Amino acid sequence: MVARSDALMMSSPAPHRRAGKGTPLVLVHGFLGGAAQWQAEIEYFSETRDVIAPDLPGFGDANELHGCDRIEAMADYVIDLLNELEIGSFELLGHSMGGMIVQAIAAKIPDRIDRLVLYGTGPLGAMPNRFETIAQSRTRLLADGVETTIRRIGATWFVDREEALGLPVLTRIGDRASPEAALQAFDAMEVWDGRCSLEHLFMPTLVLWGDTDRSYRWSQIEVLWQTLPNASLAVIPGSSHAAHLEKPKLFHAILEDFLSG
Repeated sequence: MVARSDALMMSSPAPHRRAGKGTPLVLVHGFLGGAAQWQAEIEYFSETRDVIAPDLPGFGDANELHGCDRIEAMADYVIDLLNELEIGSFELLGHSMGGMIVQAIAAKIPDRIDRLVLYGTGPLGAMPNRFETIAQSRTRLLADGVETTIRRIGATWFVDREEALGLPVLTRIGDRASPEAALQAFDAMEVWDGRCSLEHLFMPTLVLWGDTDRSYRWSQIEVLWQTLPNASLAVIPGSSHAAHLEKPKLFHAILEDFLSG
């Protein structure tokens, strides 16, 4: 274990990165992601917050753990970590599949969440109008393996596709995922539907979206924005599904404005 001040902390029961002091801010990654993808956010927000970024089971530094085939199980995994760390109330951000997970967390423990950020995500795991269906992605993952899949799918998360400067970062992180966990994640997303919970999530919520996102189209974003009782919307122009890597300064400014509001 490294020192708290080094902006990286690995601890049982679940691998995670942690740095800073103040209001806890929890960052939850998505499919083929990992806590390492949030390094710039950890460094930026740890000046004013206690930033905690878990690795979901089967991904990143938790790649030796068994994955989960339900979004609710992933939510319980994150809640268990926060309980172990003795975190009371906190701010919560989820990206992509992680956005589904934090919606489930918010439905389970709404009184502990001060502010919620739903970034590049939607209320329906099947992802209508995605660049390809979940079934197609599953078939290609079985045929191609994780390494090829993260390079292929990861390229769709950027405006510049294969030439994107942030793509190597995501592929290095995605390469670490276990194939079993990746397949289970597809199963989890395919059957998840969080729409019935939205009207009961009263905490201030920011819906954050890159305007050319090919995974979560506007129809999903609009449902979140229009259904959540206390939601605001921010659209990052000229960005796609990985806006935090494409437009980091704007991404941080939008988050800072919302979290400090």
